[in-house]
Amino acid sequence: MERFLFAAGSVAALLGVVLGAFGAHALRDRLSPDLLAVFETGVRYHFYHALALFAAAYAASRWPDGSGGLAGWCFLAGLALFSGSLYLLALTGVRWLGAITPLGGVAFIAGWVALAWTATRSSSGPA
Repeated sequence: MERFLFAAGSVAALLGVVLGAFGAHALRDRLSPDLLAVFETGVRYHFYHALALFAAAYAASRWPDGSGGLAGWCFLAGLALFSGSLYLLALTGVRWLGAITPLGGVAFIAGWVALAWTATRSSSGPA
C-alpha cells in the first residue's frame, strides 16, 4: 500500500505542476478572472493533497494496522472530486459541476481524520 500511495503522490504532484503551468500560461488570456481563480483553487488543493498522499504512504508503512491506506484513498477521491470538478467548471463554465466540489471536500476531511486516527490509535510501534 505504501508504495502505491507514494507513487500516487508523485504522479499527483507531477500533474499539479503540469496543471499549474497550464493554468498560468495557457488559460490566463482565455478564462475570465473568476474562472481562472477557480482553476487556481483546484491546483492549490491538488498540491496540498499530493503531499498528503506522501503522509498517508508514511502512515501506511509506519502503522500497517492503521488507516493510512484509507486516508490515501480518501485523498485520491478528494483530488478527483474536488480539484477535478473545479478544473472542469473552469474549463467548461458549467456551473452545476460546483455541486460536486463539496463531496471532494468531505473526502479530504475524511482523509485527514483517518490519518490522525492512524497516528493516535495504532497499536504497532510507538505513537
